[in-house]
Amino acid sequence: MNLQARPARIDDAAAIAGIYNEGIADRIGTFETTPRTPEQIASWFDGRHPIVVVEDDTGAVVAFASTSAYRDRECYAGLAEYSVYVARTRRGEGAGSAAMIALIEAATAAGFWKLVSRIFPENAPSLALMTRMGFREVGTYRRHGKLDGQWRDCVIVERLLGDATCSYP
Repeated sequence: MNLQARPARIDDAAAIAGIYNEGIADRIGTFETTPRTPEQIASWFDGRHPIVVVEDDTGAVVAFASTSAYRDRECYAGLAEYSVYVARTRRGEGAGSAAMIALIEAATAAGFWKLVSRIFPENAPSLALMTRMGFREVGTYRRHGKLDGQWRDCVIVERLLGDATCSYP
């Protein structure tokens, strides 16, 4: 199977929503509980934060990775939060890796110096993928939020990009 990553377009919003909604339903990748519409996904396209999709041989979108603002303060303009989701039936086939490689390249080209995220400790495939992609575990937020009435922890991960990867003096 050939997987091809590319920058996402507004007309990918329905496919992205479908994949994200599977992640919401699976309760392993996000605190969100309300399915997203294509219109809500379209609002992610702000011209600043890269979004990529991965297509299979048929042109179907099977994964996406996106960035969003980390904080509103100007001093954090070079940091982006990120997410990556793979269609339920396509997990374990390399689509997540393809999405993350493309997102790291796009975020670097967009001038970001760091990507950060939070991952549920139970999401072993995502934690393993981030390790393979060069992310480091910074720590764990204890009881970061509730999902379906249950406290959940989050592992904090980060990866430096561009000139931020240079050695400390």
